[in-house]
Amino acid sequence: MWDTLWLDGRLATFNTAVGAPYGLIDHGAVATSGGKIAWVGPVDDLPGAPETCAQKVQRLDGALMTPGLIDCHTHLVFGGNRAKEFEARLLGKSYEEIAREGGGILSTVRATRNASEDDLLVTALSRLDAFIAEGVTTIEIKSGYGLDLDNELKMLRVIRRLESERQIRVRSTFLGAHALPSEFADRPDAYIDFVCNEILPAAHAEGLVDAVDGFCENIGFSPAQIERVFQTATSLGLSVKLHAEQLSDQGGSGLAAKYNALSADHLEYLNEHDALAMAKAGTVAVLLPGAYYYLRETKCPPIDHLRKHNVPMAIATDCNPGTSPMTSLLLAMNMGCTFFHLTPEEVLTGATSNAARALGIEDKAGSISVGKNADFAIWNADAPAELAYNVGQNLLKQRIFAGTS
Repeated sequence: MWDTLWLDGRLATFNTAVGAPYGLIDHGAVATSGGKIAWVGPVDDLPGAPETCAQKVQRLDGALMTPGLIDCHTHLVFGGNRAKEFEARLLGKSYEEIAREGGGILSTVRATRNASEDDLLVTALSRLDAFIAEGVTTIEIKSGYGLDLDNELKMLRVIRRLESERQIRVRSTFLGAHALPSEFADRPDAYIDFVCNEILPAAHAEGLVDAVDGFCENIGFSPAQIERVFQTATSLGLSVKLHAEQLSDQGGSGLAAKYNALSADHLEYLNEHDALAMAKAGTVAVLLPGAYYYLRETKCPPIDHLRKHNVPMAIATDCNPGTSPMTSLLLAMNMGCTFFHLTPEEVLTGATSNAARALGIEDKAGSISVGKNADFAIWNADAPAELAYNVGQNLLKQRIFAGTS
């Protein structure tokens, strides 16, 4: 017998084999066993009476069920806040001006270095709970606010600890090439040497890294410098991702495609040639409307290029203290529709199956499919589009993690 049978729901499976928008199955059922999905299909196709198939039967009474949501790009662990910079931007300073004056990422680096591991854990948990309350069952979290050996390892240990503190799956991404720390001022190549030769190998040796990221931008690192980080990651058997084309076209997305990156993220200045390269490499475009909104940007990612070349698109919050202090993936989905003109199906796919691809876990999560993790969200909604339609309203009725609520 199965452990649990979820009966008579509207299943937005996001399984393309279903052949319907959202992978929708009306009057559907899902069976779980050992924390995995054991059976999915219409109720009428069950192999017997529900009570004879499972030890426990849960009736959904027509409620909408989706896979557990996935946020595939966050910077959830950090010290302090940057409210003063928010005010400065409103008074006329640009993000780049603030960064060049020692603010921006470096101000968070100072606060993070001054915080203890336990302090970082407590503040991160408060943010993580907001994601959990909206049906998120998997989240990616980056380092990148330590920028030295001890503090990068401190951040990565906190990221690992979060998974033991809450019922959620956490993917840990090393972002040592995030900004140039003050002790390496005017010596970016020396800092990249430090990242490649000391910090990343040490973090990998402790089992703290699932993937490696970088910030390829005129206020970050050049493609040549990022490529050295990618080469080190590849030599360690780690997948790569990249912050690319947020403020200018640096060719970062093309570099990401060259290394078969899991994703290239932001992409406001992506050109069509690099979009095609991403398509050929299977690199996911992770769109971050929260940062677009918060920085009051006016150039949207080239959605038409991404659609034309069938580049898979994911949506994420980019939760961070400076450019997207947002803990609502539901709001990010709505912003993806209103700002970037994505459809509700595109943003929901972007927060489930394509988000799983962006983390390299599409075989484990992202759709209601046999063999995947039994992570679900049950909603007080009739149609999937309602999740992207509402602003500031959480329709979550129940969250299921590994087959249990």
